[in-house]
Amino acid sequence: MIVLHAVFPLDPDKRAEALELIADLAEQSRAEPGVIDYRPATDVDDPNVVRFFKQYEDEAAFEAHSQTDHFQEFEAALPDLLAGEPEVTRFEVDSATEMEL
Repeated sequence: MIVLHAVFPLDPDKRAEALELIADLAEQSRAEPGVIDYRPATDVDDPNVVRFFKQYEDEAAFEAHSQTDHFQEFEAALPDLLAGEPEVTRFEVDSATEMEL
């Protein structure tokens, strides 16, 4: 499994536009084969920061996602929406189990 944690600092003046694009991207991405989860969320400490949590079954699903029209459109728009450099961390995971709280 491939897991990504991505942090995007949004330009406050472009926040509404960015959130609309992010919502569309997430909806379409969740429908892709091999995507286990695709969740953007605003940071509770800074509403102009969006964090993505993405899970893919494997490398092929991750690569296929990066070739989709919706991802390409979002990637093209991204430079105009950001207030700084995004941070992306990739994890390669052998297994995951749900924990009871």
